[in-house]
Amino acid sequence: MPDRKVALVVGASRGLGLGLAHAFVSRGWEVIATVRSAHGRGALETLAGNGLVSIAHMDINKPEDVTALRKMLSARALDVLFVNAGVAIDPSIAAETVSTQDFVDVMVTNALSPLRVIGALHDLVDPEGVVAAMSSDMGSINDNAGGGWEIYRASKAALNQMMKSFAIRKGDGRTYIAMSPGWVRTEMGGNGAPLDIETSAAGIAETLIARSGAGGIHFVDFRNQPLAW
Repeated sequence: MPDRKVALVVGASRGLGLGLAHAFVSRGWEVIATVRSAHGRGALETLAGNGLVSIAHMDINKPEDVTALRKMLSARALDVLFVNAGVAIDPSIAAETVSTQDFVDVMVTNALSPLRVIGALHDLVDPEGVVAAMSSDMGSINDNAGGGWEIYRASKAALNQMMKSFAIRKGDGRTYIAMSPGWVRTEMGGNGAPLDIETSAAGIAETLIARSGAGGIHFVDFRNQPLAW
């Protein structure tokens, strides 16, 4: 039997991260799932009962946690690294009125910390594998026709820009993806969103698998459709 594929899902305690862990397990993959604290283990421990899921603790905003996870996984080989991170503030707040601390908190969690994780762990990913981070349609500057969500939009645009720079700088043949999950019924997306977690997560998993080996940097959605930067 061929070796089982391995996905590291960073931020998998709930929502889309948990959904993505389920999606990979349903496809026979081994999943290494990270949570920020012991309080986030519940749903993952149920999933881990099948022997395909292992749980690690990491707060992506703590560099020492990132370093510790890198050390723990130093002998592992990954096929997919997916960094799921996203926080938002009141979407009606204009950029010129946001508090400095709120701006910094969103930018660090949504842009800087994911890139730090990718920088620390990307070399564990197979050369034919995929390194991805959760972006958003709202990270597209070209497609911003509605305004609103200014700080969140800016953070995801920053993530996209840094991921593109990282991929170009490395030029290592791996596939890098800024992934939009669509508008999903999560705590952030709200109950009025048209997509359920299972549909989005399944699409994300299939897109990551389909893009394996392509190389370069891509901004796509869960349907594997390219998005405008």
